Amino acid sequence: MKSKLFVLMVMAATVLFTSCAKLPQAEIDAAKTSLEQAKTAQADIYLVDEFFALQDSLNAVIVSAEAQKSKMLPSYNEVKEKLEAITTQSAELVTKTETRKEEIKGELATAQLEISSMLQENNQLLDAAPKGKEGKEALDAIRADIEGINTSVSDVPALIENGELLNAQTKVKAAQEKAAAINTELKTVVEKYAKKS
Repeated sequence: MKSKLFVLMVMAATVLFTSCAKLPQAEIDAAKTSLEQAKTAQADIYLVDEFFALQDSLNAVIVSAEAQKSKMLPSYNEVKEKLEAITTQSAELVTKTETRKEEIKGELATAQLEISSMLQENNQLLDAAPKGKEGKEALDAIRADIEGINTSVSDVPALIENGELLNAQTKVKAAQEKAAAINTELKTVVEKYAKKS
């Protein structure tokens, strides 16, 4: 009789503990929602490593929660703590993403000014370059390249307006490299011409 009573008490305690320790679905949902908000803010584009590390952490915590669920006496305290940390970090990631976007916009504005200045200098160097028969073709090709850079850079404000900051960054970087290469080429030609004169 005592052993039956003991078994019944153990079973009742087990039922009591297992019913108290439920899967922390609200915390899981909050973490998922918070991470989705970070993705909506484009953290997966501008802070790739941090976003995917957080996503991996959430997946690992969900697996851990499922593992606890299958235990006779599950404990979700550690799982809840990790989920709360992920929720907080996801919210911070939204802020960091917005900050990074503003940094990129600032970098783009600075780069555009540098390109504009370099193109002005390139045009001055073009005027100073020798205009011989062979040089004319090369100078015409350089003028066309400068015009191409101007066209490319003129697309950047629309890209920024549409939130395509990485595309704008790529265009600006290519324009900078091309303008710098032209600048170096023209300076070399003008210096050689000046030495011969």
